[in-house]
Amino acid sequence: MSESMMKSSHTLILDNRSKLTLTGVNDVLGFDEQNVNLLTDIGALIVKGEALHINKLSLESKDVCIDGKINSLQYLSQNTKSLKSKLFK
Repeated sequence: MSESMMKSSHTLILDNRSKLTLTGVNDVLGFDEQNVNLLTDIGALIVKGEALHINKLSLESKDVCIDGKINSLQYLSQNTKSLKSKLFK
C-alpha cells in the first residue's frame, strides 16, 4: 500500500458504546456533552451521545478518543451545500 493511501486511512472502533477510538481525523469542528463534530479523511462525522468527553486528541497523528455513552454516529455526504449548516442544526 502506498504511503499516501495509508495517510488517508480512517478507522473507527466502538467499545461497548462507551469508548470510541478514531483515526484519520483532520479537525474537531465543535463539541459539547451531547455532540462531537469531526472532519475525517472521508468526510464529516457527527457523534451523538451523553456525557461525551474527548479523552485523547492528536491532530498531528490524526487520532481521537471519545468517552461517554455513544448513541449514534452519522457521516455526512461530502457534496452537501453547507457543512456547517448540517453540523449545527
